[in-house]
Amino acid sequence: MLPAPRGALTPNRPLAELTWLRVGGPADWLFQPADERDLAEFLAALDPAVPVFPMGVGSNLIVRDGGIRGVVIRLGRGFNGIEIAGETVTAGAAALDAHVARKAAEAGRDLTFLRTIPGSIGGAVRMNAGCYGSYVADHLLSVRIVTRRGEIAELPAADLRLAYRHSEIPEGAVVIQATFRASAGEPTELVAKMDDQLARRDASQPTRDRSAGSTFRNPAGYSSTGRADDSHALKAWSLIDAAGLRGHRLGGAQMSEKHPNFLLNADGATAAELEALGELVRARVRQSSGHDLQWEVIRVGEP
Repeated sequence: MLPAPRGALTPNRPLAELTWLRVGGPADWLFQPADERDLAEFLAALDPAVPVFPMGVGSNLIVRDGGIRGVVIRLGRGFNGIEIAGETVTAGAAALDAHVARKAAEAGRDLTFLRTIPGSIGGAVRMNAGCYGSYVADHLLSVRIVTRRGEIAELPAADLRLAYRHSEIPEGAVVIQATFRASAGEPTELVAKMDDQLARRDASQPTRDRSAGSTFRNPAGYSSTGRADDSHALKAWSLIDAAGLRGHRLGGAQMSEKHPNFLLNADGATAAELEALGELVRARVRQSSGHDLQWEVIRVGEP
């Protein structure tokens, strides 16, 4: 028996349509809370033995074909507000990264690095997302969470121990809001900067194909805070390319011809095919260069 929330609680909910790769089986339950109090009360009443998985917009996710046991929590409209006060920008976890960047720019605040990051703020915090030399860790002041026991808490950014594509959010907790410090900028200049970033991204990445962003983490050249050191950085795409895997296919899955660190659902791939191609890439790169690529795309669920 699950608690009866005010939000939507859907049994046996297919998840494929909620992920950018369009693969994966159903969740036992999908919970879309009405607001933070609804989420807190639900988690407080939920049997501690029932696992929970917070899910954003599915931009960096492979849900395996057998689906997810337990409760998948997906935040919606009640969690996507954006407030700007002085140098701080506070955004709900469901707010899209690109939308936060645009709203901040309109107010003369620079969070332009978020503009080209696919996904929502909750996922950006969890992965310490970043690009063009700027990361969440460089701007984050605090987060608001609901713990697995249903407690609402504020955590300073230091408590998350943000590192390259890494954070230490308490097990089972759901990030519901994040506050950033953003430096001042001229709105027209910030918009021009974002337009340039978009053009650079579209020129080098398969943005029109079905992918989940970068598949593997860059293996070296990053500081403990997640900031790139371009003078020593080793890129995952170059290792994949050197292993002869640009454009390589397995069933309906393919490594992009345009950017070989992008795993594509090119032709009705299953989650199993996508993951198998990723593991094949890891094995070939390990064999050819000695580097052990680590997944950046999150893989969850059962085969």
